[in-house]
Amino acid sequence: MKDKIKESYKSSSKIYNDVMTQGSFWSKLYIKLFWQGVDDNEVAEKVLEYIPNNFNGKILDVPVGTAIFTYKKYKELKKAQIIGIDYSEDMLKQAQNILSCNDITNVELVQGDVGDIPYEDNSFDYVLTMNGFHVFPNKDKAFKEISRVLKRNGKLIACFYIKDKFKRTDWLANNILDKKGWFSKPFDTEEDVRNRLSEYGYKVIDFEVRGSIVIFCAEKYDE
Repeated sequence: MKDKIKESYKSSSKIYNDVMTQGSFWSKLYIKLFWQGVDDNEVAEKVLEYIPNNFNGKILDVPVGTAIFTYKKYKELKKAQIIGIDYSEDMLKQAQNILSCNDITNVELVQGDVGDIPYEDNSFDYVLTMNGFHVFPNKDKAFKEISRVLKRNGKLIACFYIKDKFKRTDWLANNILDKKGWFSKPFDTEEDVRNRLSEYGYKVIDFEVRGSIVIFCAEKYDE
């Protein structure tokens, strides 16, 4: 499964940024037809607003992807220490190129697996996961690892696809995106996400659903 995911993102590397940012007519049509017109640019802006511009702690970004949505924010976070993990070397190469072209030096990129994050317990103030959980093959393990490395009172901020909101999106996820390796079953419902957050000890600060995309900020309990 992991090799399938890696190959899928390698094959889509030339169109990934265009699709995500709706940079062309066909990508805008795709978003309109299958994603109810939900704008990923606006979703990303909402998620990144959870991080103050004067933040000076540690952030884990997993998966970092190409950094197409995050590089402008990271350029503002000059005092923050940011680590971006992705399983795809192709995504990491694109991310490094974007960061280098924008003179961003406070981001370290690491090839790795969210199911086995190579950092100690309670290491990060924020964990950011954008468009990640619908890709992760083992969502329970991903939640467990993210919670492990997040500090007490740290914040998990995220956005990703959830099922049972729009039949056309669900059809696409099940019949195209999963089979090609861009997404990975099983997919969560809104209730599943809320239950996971409760199970792993989070207090929900903000929770929103736009079309088939969930957006949230949750704080890890001080145990």
